[in-house]
Amino acid sequence: MITVNLRPDLKRKRARSPLAGVVEAVRGLSVGGKVKDPLLLACVVSWVGVLGWLGYVVVSTTTELNALEPQLEATRAEHKRFKAFLGEKRHQETIRDSLVAQIGVIRTVDGDRYVWAHLMDEVTKALPAYTWLVDMSNAAPATAPTAAPAAGAQKDSTRSDSVAPPAAVAFVVNGRTVDIQAYTRFLRQLEASPWITDVTPVSAQTVVEKERPVTAFTIRATYRQADSAYIRTVPLSESVR
Repeated sequence: MITVNLRPDLKRKRARSPLAGVVEAVRGLSVGGKVKDPLLLACVVSWVGVLGWLGYVVVSTTTELNALEPQLEATRAEHKRFKAFLGEKRHQETIRDSLVAQIGVIRTVDGDRYVWAHLMDEVTKALPAYTWLVDMSNAAPATAPTAAPAAGAQKDSTRSDSVAPPAAVAFVVNGRTVDIQAYTRFLRQLEASPWITDVTPVSAQTVVEKERPVTAFTIRATYRQADSAYIRTVPLSESVR
């Protein structure tokens, strides 16, 4: 194919790339030459600096990431271990709370079931020789002024094992003795009991029974819950041969 140039005084314009001017300007720079376009040189230097900084950031970030990778794996393993430990701890706490709730229900039901059994046992142990009981009955508890709760004091409701102790049981013992010293000894032994408190002699007088002078006495006392160190448990059933 033959091409004829009808305008020989004009040269054909070729398509140029955007970076062609930058490349020509760089090529035009010489060691001793003068810079014809300072703005273009500043742009080239800026781009070189930006590319160098980006390369440094990429390299340093990659190095730091590679150094932190083992710590990340160790932290993940530690997290799994503590997660399993916390799950087991919550499971054990759930079992504990269930058992404490059941024990609280049992204590509430059996709180005052064996009050009189303890009282009769303790009174029998404290009874000295030549002394006998006529009757033992319940009595109205003595009213005592209760201190008002302090301001801002609140009951700790988070403790599930806090069970209200049995209500105080006041009782009266009527008995006879042929020895006045046995009467005083009976008072001291009642006061020494961990289940009995507020032992108060009400009356003591000499009466004649079956043609014999004896001392008739009346004692008032109150039942209290003893410390766990004084409580002895026995099995409900025993094998009998």
